[in-house]
Amino acid sequence: MEHRSIVHRLVAKPEFGPLVLLVVELAVFWAINPEFLSPQNISNTLAFTVELGLIALAMTLLMTSGEFDLSVGSVFGFAPVLMWTLFNSGAAPLEVGFVAALAVAALIGLVNGWFVTGLKIPSFLVTLGMLLVVRGTALFITDGFPQRTWNTGGNWLAWLLAGDFFVGGFRIYMSLFWFIAAALAMGYVLNQTKAGNWIQAAGGNPGAARARGVRVGRTKIALFVLSSMMAALAGVISSVRTSAANPNSGTGYELEVIAMVVIGGTALSGGRGTILGTVLGIFILRVMRNGIVLIGVPGLAYNIFIGAIILGMMALHSWLERRHQAGT
Repeated sequence: MEHRSIVHRLVAKPEFGPLVLLVVELAVFWAINPEFLSPQNISNTLAFTVELGLIALAMTLLMTSGEFDLSVGSVFGFAPVLMWTLFNSGAAPLEVGFVAALAVAALIGLVNGWFVTGLKIPSFLVTLGMLLVVRGTALFITDGFPQRTWNTGGNWLAWLLAGDFFVGGFRIYMSLFWFIAAALAMGYVLNQTKAGNWIQAAGGNPGAARARGVRVGRTKIALFVLSSMMAALAGVISSVRTSAANPNSGTGYELEVIAMVVIGGTALSGGRGTILGTVLGIFILRVMRNGIVLIGVPGLAYNIFIGAIILGMMALHSWLERRHQAGT
């Protein structure tokens, strides 16, 4: 009976469904094409996965508090454009340009948070408007053309953000360590600290949270700032790795990131979030994108699979939640 109870609790966890799906994905793609688990393919998959994953981790905390940020994709494209424009024009060294990009991203997040908490405008509308403002700014300052990024030489900051080295046949990028550090830190904050309790309370029942002394407004503003800064960091890392700072980079990423978070088990309505689930959701979508190409499925069919996964995972989460509440 005790063993059965442990199994029930395990199955009821929001991370259980994503874990099973990821294992099935890996097994199916590997069975169809053994090259799927080759060192080169794993290295290529990880390179981009962790960059998008940085945004998803911050989005998890924000969605747990009951808000969305649709501007992360445009910030992903704008931040490296700003940094490289300052550097290429001789206005600032790369390090200063990097700090400036993060500072502007923090300001964008601050404005988002103030509109949402101060003016009581839904975050969906606020960040949709900010998406257009930031993307338009990136296109305006570049005239729509990518910025040069390949003249940094052996700059220490570029290597620290996106340098690479080989371990056997695996090519490891420094961004992987940034992702691991961010996941551990945010997981600890969400599950082990008072700030994490505030985040969950702000999303679960804001009125009751305020009555208990939770600074709901400040908490949400801080999370909007974090969301924008993580998007900026991911964009800069991507620009260094790919030697391209395109003002159109990140288009559509906001929806893919939200999908990763939702598939991982974070509640759309707020109040419940899981960093571990988001990590699984990140790999589910990126493995899917990589795997369908390797087995010969047209890349344009990717959205079909993603939509099906989202619907299936939502149905599974709902079913598990009902069983858990019923005690069966």
